[in-house]
Amino acid sequence: MQYRLEYADLSLILALVRGGTLARAAELLLVDVSTVFRAVRRLEKALGMALFEKGRSGYLPTATAQQLARQAEQAEQALEAARVGLEQGREVLSGTVRLTCTDTVLQGLLLPALGRFMGGYPGLHLELGTSNAFANLSRRDADVALRLTTAPPEHLVGRYLGEVRYALCARADYLSANAGKDWAELSWIGPDDFMPDHASVAWRRQAFAAVTPAYRCNSLLSVLELCRAGLGLAALPDYLVREGDGLQVLQHDLPGCGNGLWLLTRPDCRALRTVVTLFEELARHIQLPRAAS
Repeated sequence: MQYRLEYADLSLILALVRGGTLARAAELLLVDVSTVFRAVRRLEKALGMALFEKGRSGYLPTATAQQLARQAEQAEQALEAARVGLEQGREVLSGTVRLTCTDTVLQGLLLPALGRFMGGYPGLHLELGTSNAFANLSRRDADVALRLTTAPPEHLVGRYLGEVRYALCARADYLSANAGKDWAELSWIGPDDFMPDHASVAWRRQAFAAVTPAYRCNSLLSVLELCRAGLGLAALPDYLVREGDGLQVLQHDLPGCGNGLWLLTRPDCRALRTVVTLFEELARHIQLPRAAS
């Protein structure tokens, strides 16, 4: 007869995976080392397979143990959500949502928004990934995407959150040190060939055709950091330009660089309470800068 796993078995496996040693697992489980040792041996015998390999650094989980540990984490999260629900006297939303966005959207818009509401959802867990590809949703690698686009794919559903504009910026002290020079004579910072079709690249080539960037980066976050370091001019999305970072805006709302910010998901995810709740909260808490007057 096949052994029937209990929650205590999953807790044991999870503790040893997290701790890596019998001593640390015993601390997590609030028992002594010998109890953990005997429990692991008894469980492996009942299952008819090894769950851990003893190495110099401690106990190394097999693929089976890692899979069981992930399932144990899900059970742990569900139990915690149930406890919180009882304490608060209400139903608690629980589950995991996989969310993808670009690195700049993550840093400039998503993380500040999550900080405003995620504390109210202790049972809701997010797996965050950075990518520019809509295919993530199509391949079911993610459930929700925050994307900058003027035309979201028709096979996805979602909500338009607002317009993102670009501004030409530089550090104030860099501009002071180069006072009297035309913008085209200054050092420019921009995306490299990794983003050849980026809107800011197209704008620069049209507005300043003779300019060759002195610095090229494969990430807009890197472009931002070089600009903040006082190395030159850069076209940046307005949500990355903040008061107190030393940047001065030379030109607002660069022509042809505007983009829409969309919150997107697959049609089959619309019935999931976790996705619907995340949609509503992100739409409420993501704050895009207002257009300059």
